Amino acid sequence: MDMQFKEQFLLQKESRPLPKILALFSTIFFPTISKANRTLRGYHRVRKKHSLLGSIVEVVEESEGYSLMSVSQLARSIAESPTLRLNEEARILRDRGEAVIHLGAGEPQNKAPIGAILSSAAKLVTGSIKYTPTDGIPSLKKAIIRYTEEHYDKVVEPENVIVSAGAKQSIYNLLFSIVNPQDEVIVLAPYWVSYPEMIKMVYGVPVIVTPEDGSFHPRLKEIEQVVSSYTKAIIVNSPNNPSGVMYSEKFIAEVVDFCERKGIYLIMDDIYHKLLFDGKKPISAYRFTNKDLESTKVIVVNGISKLYGMTGFRIGWTIANKQLVEIMTNVQGQITTTTSVILQAAAEGALMGLQSIVESLRLTVENNRNVMMQELQSFNGVRTTRPDGTFYCLPDFRAYSNNSVELSKLLLKKALVVTVPGKEFGMEGHLRLSYCGSIKDIKQGIERIKWALDSSSPNEIYIGERKFVRDWL
Repeated sequence: MDMQFKEQFLLQKESRPLPKILALFSTIFFPTISKANRTLRGYHRVRKKHSLLGSIVEVVEESEGYSLMSVSQLARSIAESPTLRLNEEARILRDRGEAVIHLGAGEPQNKAPIGAILSSAAKLVTGSIKYTPTDGIPSLKKAIIRYTEEHYDKVVEPENVIVSAGAKQSIYNLLFSIVNPQDEVIVLAPYWVSYPEMIKMVYGVPVIVTPEDGSFHPRLKEIEQVVSSYTKAIIVNSPNNPSGVMYSEKFIAEVVDFCERKGIYLIMDDIYHKLLFDGKKPISAYRFTNKDLESTKVIVVNGISKLYGMTGFRIGWTIANKQLVEIMTNVQGQITTTTSVILQAAAEGALMGLQSIVESLRLTVENNRNVMMQELQSFNGVRTTRPDGTFYCLPDFRAYSNNSVELSKLLLKKALVVTVPGKEFGMEGHLRLSYCGSIKDIKQGIERIKWALDSSSPNEIYIGERKFVRDWL
């Protein structure tokens, strides 16, 4: 191999990923090499002065008998989304005619709002489906501003809003825009599975805070214990995926005050904020700061996926100061350019149309929650925390197994029930169960789980048209 070619590979530290600035240099100066993996098998370190960077850098030379790998170390370090993987496994089982029950998905069975359908269809029939402003079409941003004023009591301007391809992209773009290499982002356990992976993808360090009292509700003192000079942001998701627990007003007030005093970004993932039960009302973090939108550290992310059950439309948004929105717009412009104008029209139609669908969905899911809790209470050894909102609960199955991954596999193999291992959410020994499907699926799903795990349950069960006999307890 040509020596000049070899010397273009910067050596990644084994402990942490290659900082973004070095990755940027390799992309600019070595466009061919940036497509290949910078982690080599059979390499040795060489310190040389680089002609373009003008400084001493560590490079690697390939040892004889080894070849370059084709996938980056960073990409290999990112875990597969367990929920997406389970969705695919459930689909394959159904395609094979298996009577699988999916208690793992966060996707309600409702139809999209008629306003969303008509608005997107009206745009489609024009035939004029072109690029839009990177930060979102003005009419949708106007609808988001109206929503923010109504539900957050906060007046925002169009320059404070950026529309993205789902709240997930909103959070990723936000992290990319504020996190430097080695910066730390505090994540509260149990957490959404994508938070730690997205933080690692921007060369940050996720710092997990797990409640010491065994509950699903964090305390400020636990956060204070892990804050360092590297702390850049805290992510708060309330009501919480996967536990369904809503954080108290006292806690939200404390964490807002703490972040404002310390200059730490507070990312409020409010994607479930309207899906609350038992008369509870959403808590706006803006209530607890006297700073304006240009100086506050509070950033709000929201979207239409859970609010309207429009998971496939992939529209989310971020409310932040104008400077940060401008940076996020630059980032988004280099990744997706724009969000589909058809989907933006649908989101606008949902936000501006009749809102009765939101309450209808909420009532349906609340009733499903009640059924799920009733079924689980009859389950020997399973401890539950009653969800305040969302689509999920996170029962403790440690009476049966401390290994949630193996337990989830067992339930899928033996009982044809899809669950999500609690390990993926930072809560080993638990399983996340979704109750946003049908009442029939909830009841039959829990019945099957009890049959598979509880020796006091009947030894035989019918799944679909087949009789199954438990022979492993």
